[in-house]
Amino acid sequence: MDLSEVLEVLENLAPLPLAEPWDNVGLLVEPSKVHPVKTVLLTNDLTVPVMDEAEAMNCDLIVSYHPPLFRPIKRLVQRDWKQQLAIRAVKAGIAIYSPHTALDCVRGGVNDWLIGGVGSGSVSVLSQAASSTPLTHKLEFTVRNHEELKMILAELMDTTGKLEYTTTRSDGDGYNVSLICPDSILTAAVQTLSQHATSKESLRILQLTKLPLPGCGQGRRSILDEPISIATAVQRIKSHLGLSHVRLALGAQHTLESAVNTVAVCAGSGGSVLNAVKADLYITGEMSHHEVLDAVAAGTSVILSDHSNSERGFLSVLKERLSVRLSDSISIKLSQRDRDPLEIL
Repeated sequence: MDLSEVLEVLENLAPLPLAEPWDNVGLLVEPSKVHPVKTVLLTNDLTVPVMDEAEAMNCDLIVSYHPPLFRPIKRLVQRDWKQQLAIRAVKAGIAIYSPHTALDCVRGGVNDWLIGGVGSGSVSVLSQAASSTPLTHKLEFTVRNHEELKMILAELMDTTGKLEYTTTRSDGDGYNVSLICPDSILTAAVQTLSQHATSKESLRILQLTKLPLPGCGQGRRSILDEPISIATAVQRIKSHLGLSHVRLALGAQHTLESAVNTVAVCAGSGGSVLNAVKADLYITGEMSHHEVLDAVAAGTSVILSDHSNSERGFLSVLKERLSVRLSDSISIKLSQRDRDPLEIL
């Protein structure tokens, strides 16, 4: 398959507009020579050992959950290890793609997988994602008569192009106008209307709310079908993540046998997403010391797995989903060199 075809599959699985505005997702490194994709390597982080692994297997595409290129780059130099990896990828003809928060937010993505490890329940999104359609506004104004209406609409058409509007009769010969205006032409439309006294004085600008995308967004909260103890939740999440240890902070008045009816999760670093969410238990990769203290004081217990350990297990799910969507000629492999940099000794 061509690289473009593989990228289309990846973007269908985790649409890039779902990613957080601060994120850097999609195709990050593109080979200069076009060649079929035969081997895809999935990793949570692109590190030097993972790049060694990719080159050894003649990999064509690395799908790195975390973007190895995140901050803007003004130069490509060898003294920065991440830039070294990008240079190596270009020389080896390896493309690099990152889905990151798009894969977190999508329905059935990383956060749904993470909360599923605790048990079945009624799951909701903590921070609802909205449609990626361009921001639009409704402009409401009045005109004195039909002649003025025709003139203003003609001027708006000349300035902004095709318009979507409705008109209703007001008192006397006047008209009420409701105009749908994309954000890109808002300034031009307002400037045109400001040239006419009646429309300028009556103008109201309303921002239209984007439609929510059901099941998509950051974080998840589950009302469990059957309550479990904190001790059981710990064992379940350790098994789900394939870990021998996690860190636990018991909420105020909680013991290991305290009941857990509600769970909130956020893959990776979840402090900002979980902040003030009502739940008996938080599960995330990492939170700051003071975020944990705040949760405990509010009566919420916290399980921390370390950052990438809360995400890495989903790569097996991603592999299965890609396998049924990509050509049988493509070999999809999970990195054997990818691991969380922190270890418990």
